[in-house]
Amino acid sequence: MALAAIVEKETAVDAERRTVAAVYTNRLRLGMPLQADPTIIYPITKGRPLGRRINRSEIRDVNDYNTYSMAGLPKGPIANPSKASIAAVLDPNDSKALYFVADGKGGHVFANTLPEHNANVAKWYAIRRKRGEM
Repeated sequence: MALAAIVEKETAVDAERRTVAAVYTNRLRLGMPLQADPTIIYPITKGRPLGRRINRSEIRDVNDYNTYSMAGLPKGPIANPSKASIAAVLDPNDSKALYFVADGKGGHVFANTLPEHNANVAKWYAIRRKRGEM
């Protein structure tokens, strides 16, 4: 339930849910931190939108939900997952992806390696700069 809740908060794009679930399943299998932004936001807002960028101090904060500062899943769900998110976690895509970042169009772009991910992050930052967000 906790993983499905993270998938629920990560994407509203139905076509991405199984790939997002695959990323987190791959990370859990490898012992990597999930590093899911919604798990940082949950203890701050209790499920409401943050309305701003996440602060560095919040990324470093140690609590029972922040999957940047801990291994594994949070102590409980951060949302009420939809049937689609539960189904995605039960049957994730067959993917080697370990990373994803926003694509600037409401979805995400996925990467198998850190260098690929860093290139995707650079593209996202360029989009944000063009929009005047950075």
